[in-house]
Amino acid sequence: MASASQGFHEDEGKLSARTRDLHRALVSLQEELEAIDWYQQRSDAVEDPELREILQHNRDEEKEHASMLLEWIRRHDVAFARMMRLHTGHAGPIVNEEKGEAAGEDQAEQPGPGERR
Repeated sequence: MASASQGFHEDEGKLSARTRDLHRALVSLQEELEAIDWYQQRSDAVEDPELREILQHNRDEEKEHASMLLEWIRRHDVAFARMMRLHTGHAGPIVNEEKGEAAGEDQAEQPGPGERR
């Protein structure tokens, strides 16, 4: 993981509690994704079938953690939630999904307390 993301880039005292929590969630997500990658590589490289099974189990546990973090981020960042709706859970090309949706975005959608678009 890029070490530049581990700490705050701005004076922590100037950051809202929301921004600090989002940062923590994003860094945690990066760590979970990195762990998934490590376990995937290790499970491919290992010779012992039982160890491979353990590593694959651990990899999948990290996917659960990453999914939980994504859901928390979605619930706390209205723009992220909008992009998740736009780009996930649909069949067909991912890039083309945006073209039809961008023009018809819900203008009534308002950010929650402390959220920005």
